[in-house]
Amino acid sequence: MDIIAQLNLYNTQTRKKEKIVPKDGKTIRIYTCGPTIYDFAHIGNYRTYIFEDLLRRVLKYFGFSITQVMNITDIDDKTIKGAIKKNISLHEFTEPFRQAFFEDLIKLNIEKAEFYPKATQYIEYMIDIIVKLVDKKIAYKGADGSIYFSIDKFKDYGKLSHLDLKSLKEGASKRVSSDEYEKENISDFVLWKAYDQKRDGDIFWNSPFGKGRPGWHIECSAMALKLLGSNIDIHCGGVDNIFPHHENEKAQAESFTNERFVLHWAHSEHLIVDGKKMSKSLGNFYTLRDLISMDYSGRDIRYMLLNSHYRTQLNFTFEGLKAAKTSIQRILDFVLRLKSVKEEKDGDLAYAIVKKEKTRFIQALLDDLNISLALSAIFDLIREINHLIDDKKISKKEALKTIKFLKEIDKVLGFIFIDKKEDIPKIVQDALEKRIDARKNKNFALADELRDFIFDQGYVIEDIPDGARLKKK
Repeated sequence: MDIIAQLNLYNTQTRKKEKIVPKDGKTIRIYTCGPTIYDFAHIGNYRTYIFEDLLRRVLKYFGFSITQVMNITDIDDKTIKGAIKKNISLHEFTEPFRQAFFEDLIKLNIEKAEFYPKATQYIEYMIDIIVKLVDKKIAYKGADGSIYFSIDKFKDYGKLSHLDLKSLKEGASKRVSSDEYEKENISDFVLWKAYDQKRDGDIFWNSPFGKGRPGWHIECSAMALKLLGSNIDIHCGGVDNIFPHHENEKAQAESFTNERFVLHWAHSEHLIVDGKKMSKSLGNFYTLRDLISMDYSGRDIRYMLLNSHYRTQLNFTFEGLKAAKTSIQRILDFVLRLKSVKEEKDGDLAYAIVKKEKTRFIQALLDDLNISLALSAIFDLIREINHLIDDKKISKKEALKTIKFLKEIDKVLGFIFIDKKEDIPKIVQDALEKRIDARKNKNFALADELRDFIFDQGYVIEDIPDGARLKKK
């Protein structure tokens, strides 16, 4: 069986699962909508980026080559407003947030894309696209001097988002120039915003249409086409990107190239917090930095954002985050148990379990990235092999084979074998050695005193067959 050809992913446009087959036969070209760098990204953003990371890792696991582009939006209403408010250049305002974003990717162990273009680097190409759309009479100059895309000239408008355009057409005559989702209407949308001194300060670019700046939607179309060409294999984002952003991207790109822009659209569902929409006004708005300051690791947060199917709404709760932390620890403890196995006599019980659960793991991922079922296969494996360890029915060779399997699937999961060996303070390590000696000499009072000292330093002692080990509380 050609396992690559059997990977099925839900296509937003066709509303059905479809096989992923690269157009060129070997390399999947993926465009993923990245952050707008006016602030720190929040956990809702990272739910989408984790989904995209899972997709990337799964495709690689099944043998595909990947070329991924994730844009960095540094031109929009919010970035310009922020720069003007602080009286600094656009670059000075956005750069700290760009750097923070890449720091967050490292904390969450999100694999790097091949390209991270900034919108400001591709304005010339955006202008070329707009010029051609104007020449084709698909775009026109409005009364305010801005350039608009005429949706009436694109017969497939609305096919991606499945909107009933006729019933929503009352907004079609309005000219909405804001990048904000809630301020967009189903209407002709802006490609180039004419310069407004009050709104834009001294931030503008020259063009054949006059001073101004690109609209948000044209930015992604330009970067996608320039770096990946037409007929992109997969375009990802959150469900809030479907309309108007991705609908408009599609209209612009296909009108420009006269080719199909994207073969497969994939979107992740919303993240909510305690059953409510996340917002600063409700006090339930969290960035990655907020959660890490509460003593949760990037690994804990990655697991929490990963373990629900990407097309189901994720309800974030701190109880759920604590459960994620517990699940991670269960896996790490299992790895340590495997490393402690010393039996030499080889058997086949563990091999059979690994084979069975690997098949379940793979089948789950091939079915629209069903990560919940994939993880259940891993925890079933842990339970069954722990029983073998308890009964001394697993050999060292089998244990090592199981660890090898976990390392293999962690290329997909990305949360097991990621941390460097913990740098435990020497004073704590010395206290453990003294406690071991005290117990050997039956000085239990001293042993208890040292145990309490270690606990006060933030560590607990776990007994293992070879002695004892330290683990952070």
